[in-house]
Amino acid sequence: MNFRSRQWRFGLLLGTAFTAGVAAGPSLGVLKEALAQDSARSDMYQLLKVFGDVVQRVRAEYVDPVDDKDLIENAINGMLTGLDPHSSYMNAKAFKDMQIQTKGEFGGLGIEVNEDKGLIKVVSPIDDTPAARGGIKPGDIITALDGKTLVGLSLNEAVEKMRGPPNSKIVLTIKRQGVDKPIEVPLIRETIKLQVVKSRMLPGEIGYVRLSQFTEQADAGLKAAIRKLKQDAGGKLRGLVLDLRNNPGGLLDQAVAVSSDFIEQGEIVSTRARHPDDSQRWDAKGNDLLNGAPMVVLINGGSASASEIVSGALQDHHRAVLLGTRSFGKGSVQTVIPLPGSGAMRLTTARYYTPSGRSIQAQGITPDIQVQESREERQSFGGDREADLNHVLSSRGGTTGQPLPPRTDLPAIAKQIPDKPPEGFPKFDPTKPDDTDFQLQQGLAVVKAMAAQKSASAN
Repeated sequence: MNFRSRQWRFGLLLGTAFTAGVAAGPSLGVLKEALAQDSARSDMYQLLKVFGDVVQRVRAEYVDPVDDKDLIENAINGMLTGLDPHSSYMNAKAFKDMQIQTKGEFGGLGIEVNEDKGLIKVVSPIDDTPAARGGIKPGDIITALDGKTLVGLSLNEAVEKMRGPPNSKIVLTIKRQGVDKPIEVPLIRETIKLQVVKSRMLPGEIGYVRLSQFTEQADAGLKAAIRKLKQDAGGKLRGLVLDLRNNPGGLLDQAVAVSSDFIEQGEIVSTRARHPDDSQRWDAKGNDLLNGAPMVVLINGGSASASEIVSGALQDHHRAVLLGTRSFGKGSVQTVIPLPGSGAMRLTTARYYTPSGRSIQAQGITPDIQVQESREERQSFGGDREADLNHVLSSRGGTTGQPLPPRTDLPAIAKQIPDKPPEGFPKFDPTKPDDTDFQLQQGLAVVKAMAAQKSASAN
């Protein structure tokens, strides 16, 4: 149901109620409601008058001439960004850039950022992009671009400055926890062509699939990767590690499709909106590509949105064991609404819930087996997750506040998995993941144990 029809229906019901009240003699409740509506309408008119007065005063008396278009766009963006961290206004260029990015190809640095308390914070760098190769890390705060501060700029303005022609240079100044001095990172912009799916065979005929973002190619790429892994294993793929770490999310339909690749039936995710008629539910419509082979899903604080939908569904259906650290907690739905002038607004319209009714918003997904990536406790400036952001949307409804019942189907090895690397474990090296990725090592151990258990029970 669209907004116009909802407003018409709401207005019609109010009109009917008021007419019935007059016919029977106005009740005190109806009169109070009518007076409250008149008061609210009067307040809105007064505030709009104040807005008009401010615009005129700025146009007439600001120290430099101002562009009317900039004034109004700034006002609109301020209205939306004041609601929550994910609602915003996009002018025509920003809207076009967003449409290009969801197709998996765009120009820039390859970095997912959020605005937090007026600071531009990295959610995660995207694999095989200038940002990832330059060593940008989740939680880094970008303070300046080419020596010019980002203070006072909106998130959209900061992102626009980071984009530019391929082969052009930009220097990011970042603030990183545990480092006393600002870090300058020179990067060369390039056309970002996302290879969102990577795969390889691990020891023991266990497949590994890394899904870095939920673009339009995510589901098709995952299916192709699993087909190849099956071929490489001679049709005997014994298990899978699905890596969703530092995956900032993307398209909802891709999250549902990826979940359906492993869950044959049942709910994947539901949304609950302000108006019950706008709430929705998505069910699995697929076949398990692994034919029941065991799965481990790796998640961390950079796993957000669509990543949390997938991991939450697989966890609730007991289709996979989740290993790593608690996810980001971005469980709100943004509807992109085109506006006159070729722009659009991104408006938060609902919350996501897992099949068991858990709200993802500001809660995140807690793994079944907690494993840190390093021995050092990771600290940050003002927090790393959705719940730490300004104007954060609350978690509401569903089974919020109720812990998930403990799983009884975890393999015995789960109790033996250490929660952090041992002393002297090597620092993570992306060129040597098998030797330096502690979470991956533990995930592989769990999958192997599950596969052995499954094989034993079949004999």
